[in-house]
Parts: sequence; C-alpha cells; structure tokens
Amino acid sequence: MASIIETAAGTFRALVRRKGSKTLCRTFAKRKEAERWARQVEADLEAGRVVQRAGGPTVGDAIKAYRELRETGRRDIAPGSNEHYMLEHLDRDFGDTPVAGLTPQRIAAFCKRRAEDGAGPYTVNMEVSKLGTALKYASISLHGQWGDPVGASRPLLEHLGLIGPGQSRDRRPTPEELEKIRDKAAPLLRDIIDVAVATCMRRGEIARVLWSDLDREKRILLIRDRKHPRQKVGNHERVPLLGDALPTIERQAKDDDRIFPVSPEWISDSFSLACKICEIENLHFHDLRHHGISLLFEAGYPIEQVALVSGHRSWSQLRRYTNLKPEMLHDRASGRDSPPCL
Repeated sequence: MASIIETAAGTFRALVRRKGSKTLCRTFAKRKEAERWARQVEADLEAGRVVQRAGGPTVGDAIKAYRELRETGRRDIAPGSNEHYMLEHLDRDFGDTPVAGLTPQRIAAFCKRRAEDGAGPYTVNMEVSKLGTALKYASISLHGQWGDPVGASRPLLEHLGLIGPGQSRDRRPTPEELEKIRDKAAPLLRDIIDVAVATCMRRGEIARVLWSDLDREKRILLIRDRKHPRQKVGNHERVPLLGDALPTIERQAKDDDRIFPVSPEWISDSFSLACKICEIENLHFHDLRHHGISLLFEAGYPIEQVALVSGHRSWSQLRRYTNLKPEMLHDRASGRDSPPCL
C-alpha cells in the first residue's frame, strides 16, 4: 500500500509498503511525481518485478558515478544545464532501480510518463540517450557488466512512437500572441521573454548567466560554455545586448550571483502555463529563439552579424532557425526597410 506524505520542506515523500518486504521510499518535489512513482513501484511488485535495492548498483549509483567521472575529467555538469536536469529526471524515476533490473518495459514506462508530461519524442530520445551514456561510463567506474539495456529498449520505444528524431519547426509567435503571454506572465517571466527574443539565448543560457558576465559599458553579455556540437567546455561567447535587453537585465534584483536565478525547467513550465491560460497552442519557449533570429534578419542584419548573437557556426546551422515572413520582401523591394523589432 502506498502513502504520500508532505514534508516540512514542502517536498512529497512516497512510501510503498508490502508485507514480507522492506518499505520503499523516495522524495519528490511534486505530489504528482510521488504518486506516479508509487503507482509504478506497486505495478512492478504486483508483476513480480524486482524493485528493491539489493543486488548490485542502482541507476542512481550509476548517475552519481557518471557525474563524478565528469568532474574528474574537468567537464563538470553545470547545475543549471539541460544535462543536469535530464539526469535529475532520470534519477528521480530510476534511482532505486537496480541496473540489472532495467528492462525495456521499465524504460518504456518512463517514456510514457514523460510523454504525458508533454515531452516530445525527440526530448524523450535525448533523455534515454543520456541514460545510456551514464550507464556506459559508470560501468567502467563501478566495474559493472550490465550490457546495454537502453540499446535493447530502442526497438520497443521506436515501435511505440515514444522516441524519434527532432522535427523542424517554423512556429513563430505573432505580436498579438506575445502581447497576450506577456500580459498574463509574472514580471520575471515577462522580462525573461523579452531578453530571450532580443538575445536569442536558450533557456539554459538565460538561467546561468551571472552579473559578473555583464559588461555594461560595451552592452555585452558573456555566455559561458555555449552549446557546441563538439566543444562542450570553454566555448565562451560575447553577445551584444540589442534593443531593450540591457535595461531589462539592469532592473533585475541583485541578491543572487545569477541575473535570472531560476531553473531552465521553471522557464519552460511557466511559459507553457502562460500559453495555456491564453489558449495559445503549439508554442514553445525555444520558439522565441527562432523568432529573435528571424527578427534580426528582417531588421536587415547580415548573416555574420546575426551569427554573433545566435552563436551559430555556419549558415546551414543558422538557416533551420530562420523563419522569415515573405511579406517583408515587399518593404525591402520598395525601399521601405522595416525598423528593427527588438
């Protein structure tokens, strides 16, 4: 029988008791996560699947070992990075599961729950791949011989449509949609939206920039370890703060080292909630990056200058983020260049 207890810290502790076996317990930030975990554990117990910690390292042990390996190799996983939050998701769901008991069905159950949370096949695929990477490297550190449970699960996950490649998006918010969202958003989210459009930063970059990274005189912001297909660490870039980005940043509270002391998940969750309240469909926070890049082109900036803001290395990379409005060419042809919309 499962029970959910709210702790003094505001978290939720799930306990699953079964006669003849020890109580299984985990703590979660949200009640629904605790309830979901408890239901999965009860289903595993009912089906006779092993869920107890005895017998070899758990997935939680493997994730911890992987983090330590990254630190040893001076490739620490930044607290505010997407990788950090992916590992947290995995640890919350799989932490107590022995690696030896990690079956395709167990991984599929995780993927289904992530889909219920609104994660698309590409996002889920990234998380499953991260699980495979953590297990691969942890097996060396922990001297484990547990094969490749993630690889074994992929045919099932693909058959069920739970994982898949990324889909090219051309969704941009209309001015009316942005105004509706900003009207319903809390002041902090409103400022984050404005900075995201003006700087084309990703949610993880917004959540980790520091006050010490700001050069007020030159109106420049240093983005550390920016996303790069090969160079994972040390890829620092200086980004110009165009439009009202600097005044928006300057009015933030200065009681934290970070300019926006929130998590990437908070940003996307809050944005999704605002869209839901406004009844705006199929709009993601990352679409603001597409929108910002397109606005720069529409304002007349050449490719190399847009790339200084977006951080892209080539036109082939930049093109997939560029969703220009065909009607803008009429203004260009008639000599009426549209003013910057930043």
